[in-house]
Amino acid sequence: MYDVAIIGCGITGTSIAYRLSKFKLKTVVIDKENDVAMGATRANSAIVHAGYDPVENSLMAKLNVKSVGMTYEICKKLSVPCKQIGSLVLAFSEEEAEHVQRLYERGVNNGVPGIKVLCFEEAKKIEPMISDEVKCALYAPSAGVINPWEYALALAETAAANGTEMLFSSEVTNISKTEKGYVITAGGKEIEAKTVINASGCGADKIHDMVLPHEFDITPNKGAYFLLDKSEGKRANCVVFQCPNKDGKGVLVSPTVHGNLIVGPNAVACDAEDTSATAEDLAFVRQKAVKSIPSVDFRANIRNFAGVRPNSTKNDFIIEANDGFIDVAGIKSPGLASAAAIAEYVEDMMRSGGVKLEPKASYTDERKQVRFKELSHEERAELVKQNPAYGRVICRCETVTEGEILDAIHRPIVPHTVDGIKRRCGAGLGRCQGGFCGPRVVEILARELGVGREKIEKDKTGSYIVRRRED
Repeated sequence: MYDVAIIGCGITGTSIAYRLSKFKLKTVVIDKENDVAMGATRANSAIVHAGYDPVENSLMAKLNVKSVGMTYEICKKLSVPCKQIGSLVLAFSEEEAEHVQRLYERGVNNGVPGIKVLCFEEAKKIEPMISDEVKCALYAPSAGVINPWEYALALAETAAANGTEMLFSSEVTNISKTEKGYVITAGGKEIEAKTVINASGCGADKIHDMVLPHEFDITPNKGAYFLLDKSEGKRANCVVFQCPNKDGKGVLVSPTVHGNLIVGPNAVACDAEDTSATAEDLAFVRQKAVKSIPSVDFRANIRNFAGVRPNSTKNDFIIEANDGFIDVAGIKSPGLASAAAIAEYVEDMMRSGGVKLEPKASYTDERKQVRFKELSHEERAELVKQNPAYGRVICRCETVTEGEILDAIHRPIVPHTVDGIKRRCGAGLGRCQGGFCGPRVVEILARELGVGREKIEKDKTGSYIVRRRED
C-alpha cells in the first residue's frame, strides 16, 4: 500500500510529488498520458505571474504571491530556464486606466513587491515598441518567464530520484473507499493508498465525483498562440499584457526563456481534449496583439498551438481535504506561478490531517542539465573530449547534441517519444520544428530503447511516425 497516490502529472501534481519526496513516504504519481506535463502545463503562456490579478484574500492571491520567490529558487536549484523580467499591463483608455489603478491597489493589498503605475513615457522607457496609444501601465518587477514543461519535468525527475514511483498510460476509472484508505483502479491495475491527491486538471471534477458528492464542474477554456522566431525575440523586453477581462488576462506579447516571442492567447469554451488552434482563434490573437506592439512581424511565425485551462465553477483554487482525499482542482492561471506554494499548502493540510511526515536522512535536491550551446568554447571542447557524443549536433536550429539527447533518455523518467525528447532538451524547438533533426531523434530513441523505429511515437499514445512495409 502506498502512503500517497497523486493523480495527475502536470505542474500541480509534480510540485506536490517533489515536496512530498523529502519525507519517508511511499508515493506514486498516476497519469493517463504517456509522459510528464502532457496537459495544460505544456501549452500555456509560460509566465510567472506577480500576483496583482487574483482577488484580495483569495487562496489564489495568497499562494500566487508567496510562490513567486519559491519558483525562482527551485528553478535555480534544479537547472530550469527561468528569468525574472517583469510585466506591464497596458491601458488604452481612461476606463482601462481606472482598471489599472484597481489592479495596482489589489497588488499592494496582495503583497506584490515593487508594483507601481507608470505614465506612458515611463512605460516607453521599459518597452520602447509599445503603441503610442497607451495611456499608462502597471509595472510588476517580480513577474517572469519560465519553461513550464521543463519545470514540471525537473520536479518529477527529482521526486523520482528520491523514490517516487511514476505510473503513466494509466487512466483512473474508479476509486473506492476502504477501511485503510482507497483503492484506485487505473490502467487495469488496482492501487491502494492511504491518501489520494486529486491534481488531475481538466478531469478533476470526474475524479472528485468518484469519491465525494458533486461539488464543482471543470469548464475547459482554450487559448491559441503564435510562437515567433528568435528574430522577433527582442520585440518585447518584459511580459506585455492588456487589461484583463472576464475571459482571462488578455492577449500578451512576451519573450520566452528560449529567446523567441510568444503571442496569445484568446479564450473560448472547448472540450477538454480540444487543442486545435483555428484560423479564427489566431486572427483574433493577431488583431489584439498589434494593439500593444504594432510592429510584431507575424511572418516570423514558426508554430501555432493551443492549450486548455481547467477553469472551474468556483472563483478560486479548490484545495480541500475530506477523509484522506484531497482535491487540488481548478488550478487555472496563475497555477503555474502558484504551484510551489500549492504544494506547501497541501503538505500543511496533510500534517493537520494527521499524516506523519518524517524527513529523509538522505535526499537529493538538485538537478544538472547540460546545455551545450550555452557553454564556452573551452567547456565544449572538454565535454567532447570526455564524451564524443557531445560533438555531434543533431538539432542545428537549437544546437542540441547527441550527448544531450542521450542524457535525456537515461534520466530517471525515460522519454519514449520524439516530443518527449523535445521537452527535455529542446531538439525540435527551433525554426524548422524538427524537420531536420526529427528522423535522427527517432533513430537514437529506437537504438537506445532497443525497439524498432515503427514503435517510436511523436507524442501521445498512438502517434506513430514510421510504418513498416508489409510483405
